[in-house]
Amino acid sequence: MTVARTICLGFFAVITVGAILLMLPFSTSSGHWNDPIVALFTSTSAVCVTGLSVVDPGTYFSFWGQFFIALLAQIGGLGYMTTTTFLILLIGRKFDMRDKIAIQQALDRPGMSGSTQVIRSIIATTLIFEITGVFLLLPAFVPDHGWSQGLWLAIFHSINAWNNAGFSLFKDNLIGYQSSALVVFTVTTLIIFGGIGYQVILEMYLWLRDRVLKKTARQVFSLDFKVATSTTLILLFIGTIAFLSIESRNPQTFGGMNLRDQFLSAWFQSVTPRTAGFNTIDIGKMTTAGLFITIALMFIGASPGGTGGGMKTTTLRVLTSCTQSILQGKEEVLLYERKIAINLILKAVGVLVGSVATVIGSTILIALTDPELDFIQILFEVVSAFATVGLSTGITGTVSTAAKLILILTMYIGRVGILLLMSAILGDPRPTRIHYPEENLLVG
Repeated sequence: MTVARTICLGFFAVITVGAILLMLPFSTSSGHWNDPIVALFTSTSAVCVTGLSVVDPGTYFSFWGQFFIALLAQIGGLGYMTTTTFLILLIGRKFDMRDKIAIQQALDRPGMSGSTQVIRSIIATTLIFEITGVFLLLPAFVPDHGWSQGLWLAIFHSINAWNNAGFSLFKDNLIGYQSSALVVFTVTTLIIFGGIGYQVILEMYLWLRDRVLKKTARQVFSLDFKVATSTTLILLFIGTIAFLSIESRNPQTFGGMNLRDQFLSAWFQSVTPRTAGFNTIDIGKMTTAGLFITIALMFIGASPGGTGGGMKTTTLRVLTSCTQSILQGKEEVLLYERKIAINLILKAVGVLVGSVATVIGSTILIALTDPELDFIQILFEVVSAFATVGLSTGITGTVSTAAKLILILTMYIGRVGILLLMSAILGDPRPTRIHYPEENLLVG
């Protein structure tokens, strides 16, 4: 039982328990036993913080069903190992070496020291942002739904926004609040900070603390911080401009809005493909160009160490820096005057190849099981599932049972990570002392 297998089986166990809970009669609003496929799909989508749903969560599930969805999304966002470690801390058990290695791999940290402090800071950060989100959403939801329902809506949507899950209790998701700057900026802020990574948030906090205390020592940002923040800002800016340019001429999305609402919707649509899944416009009515831009943003995803999925921003920057080095005739890859190790380059290439292979395979299989669907709809749904986004053109509930099972597997692969899953299947690599001669090969 390797660490990779422990993490993969841990997620599988949580999904199984969640499916059983969502099957129980008190989890549905009808009071009857739930369809096993619906329960399994919803549990997988929640644990994998995706947000795809084959039913309307707000009307199909009772309060307890909605509570289980929020709880599963919280566990999935924190990660199986983080949640398990937090429980270990609560009961007072000490970490052994295996626990520290598991935490290191689950959080993609460079070292094993300070694991206890890291877990505590993650839990504290999560609670601070989610509670703040609840208080900010209350003025928007309480006037429309009353105190009790408004409070639950604020809690549910704050948890799902921070964990980049994307489940909503409204029939039209957040389309009814597309003109509310409070809802738009609160949800997008939770999405961005939830997906940017805990290490980035910690460095940002230390920098602000030093500025407030006027310390003379200068905060040196890590390469992770520089890459994650700069890439996120660039993608958000490009996405907002692209959606404003393309969808403003589409009367079914931005066309009927004033300039203020167009900006709010373009900003929201640029943020939500970063693996969040909320929407303030009808995704199925977007132009083909708009759908492809969304697919690209979904595939890139969030940053490592956060609650989002996708190929990750750091992977994108390593690969683009490799391309830049080739064009400039350099023999090493540089990022912010730092040399990138060859093992990180190989890992980035592995993530890209594995991600593309998974998307292609799932798209082909669903095209075979549901040939009546358009290609763009299938590709959009598969990328949304793999990148744990949750956006949909509206076909999730209508696809066949076989297609739903394929999407379930795709969501699982996207959440645990393609390289971690392959490591769990193949086992830990064995070191070798054999070195082979080098030879040239025509490429490109």
